[in-house]
Amino acid sequence: MRDYSDQIANRDPDRDVEITDIKTCVVEGNFEWNLIKVETDAGVTGIGESYRGGGVPELVEYTKRFLLGENPLDVERLSRYIFQEMSGHGGTTGKVVTAASGIEVALWDAAGKLLDLPVYQLLGSKYRDEVRLYCDCHAGEAYAVEDGATAYAEAEAYSPEAYAAEAARVTDMGFTALKFDLDLPADNEPDPYNGRLTNAAIEEKREIVEAVRDEIGYDVDLAFDCHWDYSVESAKRLAHELEEYKLMWLEDLVPPENMDAQKEVTKATRTPVATGENRFRVFELSELVYDHGVDIITPDPTTVGGLAETIRVADRAEENYMPMSPHNVCSPVGTMACVHLGAATPNFDLLEYHALEVDWWDDMLARDEPLIQDGYIEVPEEPGLGIELDESVVEEHRLDGTTGF
Repeated sequence: MRDYSDQIANRDPDRDVEITDIKTCVVEGNFEWNLIKVETDAGVTGIGESYRGGGVPELVEYTKRFLLGENPLDVERLSRYIFQEMSGHGGTTGKVVTAASGIEVALWDAAGKLLDLPVYQLLGSKYRDEVRLYCDCHAGEAYAVEDGATAYAEAEAYSPEAYAAEAARVTDMGFTALKFDLDLPADNEPDPYNGRLTNAAIEEKREIVEAVRDEIGYDVDLAFDCHWDYSVESAKRLAHELEEYKLMWLEDLVPPENMDAQKEVTKATRTPVATGENRFRVFELSELVYDHGVDIITPDPTTVGGLAETIRVADRAEENYMPMSPHNVCSPVGTMACVHLGAATPNFDLLEYHALEVDWWDDMLARDEPLIQDGYIEVPEEPGLGIELDESVVEEHRLDGTTGF
């Protein structure tokens, strides 16, 4: 391993701080949320979050071999340090970058607390005082709103009526932008492997979109996610069929590996196309942006390499007059990291909120009011991310079989 300490030994004593430990805790929400703590000898602890799923705690543990003793204020240098030292572990992509992303967020939080500044200020600027959310909704179990109370609807799961009922419920909460999944069980007929949609499957999707539009009108922004399921020709047929409904975007229409296929779909339709959540670092997103293979870029800051790396993606998108709407399926920790990113990024559009069914989501933070107010989150002015965990709630929902903080 390379030792950088002799190159950066000079530091003002007030900022001569060392990382003393890095810990992880997996919280079982609607996903497995990978929370990260970076502890320092100044008594300051930073919290962060990596993208959901397995493997992250083990990789974070490995980074302690070379990050302990480093200065947490060197956020971007330490991110590059992780990529370099773990390059033989796939450090330029995949789970290593995911683990590094959560550490990077925790470092920003620690740095903000040490310097008494909010993270958005450390990232460079403030463009907005609040961040607008779009709510990721699901109609597999439909709801209806009756006299202000929420009740199960009798509509068949995945039916147009179920989608419309859920759209009405969520807009009544104050959200002005929604997203639904549009990949359905019928997509697997008659063949579950070739990615080709039948005319009947496309018509089923069109009826769902039409039902939601009829329910909420055109003043509410509306997007649909397809989860990389379709062949190029089916993606183009579907996007063309939905043009009249003026969608905010169609997301992840084709598998992510082939850039040329993505460009072909995007340029074949007037329906805006979004993708980007499962690409790592700016190098895997630059071609997509520069060649206008996408209309809205959707990197996940807890996957792509962290907040600074997401800003690099956003910078390239801004050069091409392209908005960025970060993918986000995080707990309140990763969500608040994205809020600071949204405050600091000029071409930021909306942030995903994907925890509507987790009724204890807000309880994870030691605060009195819900984070989300009428579909927005206010950008905090407190140092760091501006939040503190309620450790008892974190422990209550810790994933079975894991040790936690």
